[in-house]
Amino acid sequence: MAKMNVTPLEVLTEEVFGKEGCPKRDAMEKQLKEEVNAYFVGDAIRKMRQAQNLTQEELGERVGVQKAQISRLEKGKSIITLPTMSRIFQALGVATATLDLGISGKVELW
Repeated sequence: MAKMNVTPLEVLTEEVFGKEGCPKRDAMEKQLKEEVNAYFVGDAIRKMRQAQNLTQEELGERVGVQKAQISRLEKGKSIITLPTMSRIFQALGVATATLDLGISGKVELW
């Protein structure tokens, strides 16, 4: 049986993006975090919309955006702004929301 060489992910990450703390690596990690957050927000929008038996087009009409924008947001393909997030969640019946800023406290969004 042939011996398999396995390279740890961290080694490959450092080869491609550099060591932790370097600008290229920081930029990659920031972008990855934004994309993951966009996915989770989009997933929450999709689940709430489906629970209310709304189509993307119907939600878009309530919010004042095109169906394509709702689709991009639900797929995590578009970074959502706070004003858009507010309009979408209010259209879905979320009466209030707060943003947790850690030690800085919580901020009421709407």
